[in-house]
Amino acid sequence: MSLQFKGRLETILPLQTGNSKNGNTWKKQEFVVETEEQFPKKVCLSLFNDKISQLEGLTPNDQVEVYFSVESREFNGKWYHNINAWKIEKAQAQNGNSPIPEYRMDDIPPELPENNDLPF
Repeated sequence: MSLQFKGRLETILPLQTGNSKNGNTWKKQEFVVETEEQFPKKVCLSLFNDKISQLEGLTPNDQVEVYFSVESREFNGKWYHNINAWKIEKAQAQNGNSPIPEYRMDDIPPELPENNDLPF
């Protein structure tokens, strides 16, 4: 199952490292994104190993789009859930939400000469 949402990057949590049962090293980076809904929710997601580099260049308050999957597993009769991001990128500006461009003198059209033969 693959899902996505847009929101505001709230915080990037400290990097975690460890070794698996097989002796392989792993890295995990968690981050929190606040959703863009009528009632916003904060969601903590995880990136693993080489996917962590996707957080480079992102700072809190950036608008991001996150692609993720949800996974659950059972341990000793209790269920645990993970929200694993597999892609995070800055959100693209949408039509109507882009900032107003700065006004410049070059934006004024040139004046027409006095004898331009226009009917008005």
